[in-house]
Amino acid sequence: MRAFKVSKRAKSIEYAIRDIIGFAKNLEKQGRKILYLNIGDPVKYDFDTPKHIKQALFDAVNSGANWYAASEGERDLKESICEKEKKVNGVDITPENVIVTAGVSEGIHLLMAAMIEKGDEVLIPGPTYPPYMSYVQFFEGTPVAYRTIETENWQPDIDDIRAKISKSTRAIVIINPNNPSGALYDEKTVKQILDIAGEHNLLVLSDEIYDRIVYEKKFVSTSHIAKDLPVVGLNGFSKAYLMTGWRLGYLYFHDTAGRLNELKECIEKETRIRLSACTPVQKAGAVALRGPQDHIKSMVDELRKRRDFSWKRLNEISGISCTKPEGAFYVFPKIEQVGSRWKNDMEFVLDVLNNTGVLFVPGSGFGEKYGSGHVRAVFCAPLGIMQKAFDMLEGFMKK
Repeated sequence: MRAFKVSKRAKSIEYAIRDIIGFAKNLEKQGRKILYLNIGDPVKYDFDTPKHIKQALFDAVNSGANWYAASEGERDLKESICEKEKKVNGVDITPENVIVTAGVSEGIHLLMAAMIEKGDEVLIPGPTYPPYMSYVQFFEGTPVAYRTIETENWQPDIDDIRAKISKSTRAIVIINPNNPSGALYDEKTVKQILDIAGEHNLLVLSDEIYDRIVYEKKFVSTSHIAKDLPVVGLNGFSKAYLMTGWRLGYLYFHDTAGRLNELKECIEKETRIRLSACTPVQKAGAVALRGPQDHIKSMVDELRKRRDFSWKRLNEISGISCTKPEGAFYVFPKIEQVGSRWKNDMEFVLDVLNNTGVLFVPGSGFGEKYGSGHVRAVFCAPLGIMQKAFDMLEGFMKK
């Protein structure tokens, strides 16, 4: 019998961060020990969700908050999001301009479904977080990667952004701090991107999930400096609040002139057909934003130590070079002999995995043009694990 037909859009989906896991699982079945440095989930290591947030979830369930929530999100959570954005990022929004999502990934999905038609283009940073490529393609659009400059700590190339705008361009994506490079975009650069967007009547989508995980420099929200230019902000609870598996995020619309009203209404329609984000988790999310915040400083202090170790250790390995991340919890080192010793970065990653049991993500999974020849690793793991992983990597490179 013939297999049932599936859609081209579903067959085309790729997600390098998780697609690579299958290779590691096959080795585990053979009894091999794997060191996973591929997924940005600090809770998988030795970080834990703060107790008061866990308690808030228990309390919500036990008090009976187990109904369907409003499709666009519980009012109390949306109010707490507005309070947080004002206090932390200096952004003024109202609850009516907030939509609660099941993580930032769902927010990207909702946005692209509402914005993109066949042939539309979206400018995304290169390298980029893979769902921005995948969802644009899923809805028959074209993701166009703009260059970020490795020798300048992966800052966006403003001239390249300007050169890649076409009559089909619909939006410019900013991911700040950036995944996978760990770059923190400076205020001047973000302002220049906003100016280009205003000049060409383009929407700016600003992914700020790592807004509170920065090291030496201060994060500045895109909406804070946008003035009257429309911005859709994306953020969530996975990273700063260590709620990765809880799947809670949000979109907000910075829109002083009402230019995004129709987009917001269409996304609200989309939320209705998927019903709602998890109600008790939303209750806990409001407590997370209004409750004690001291865990964030201690988490960032510990991550800074792990960042410094990873960056230094990678640059000590012959054949590898790495810029210093200024935010998030990723390193994105360049592998000098990709193209000669290894055909591509995927071949390198599998060679390392098979010989050492250390799992990285191939850089080309974050965009072929600007990610190739690199790998992404997380530095969420304890120092002992990372030291072991990088020692094995160094031994492998010396062979």
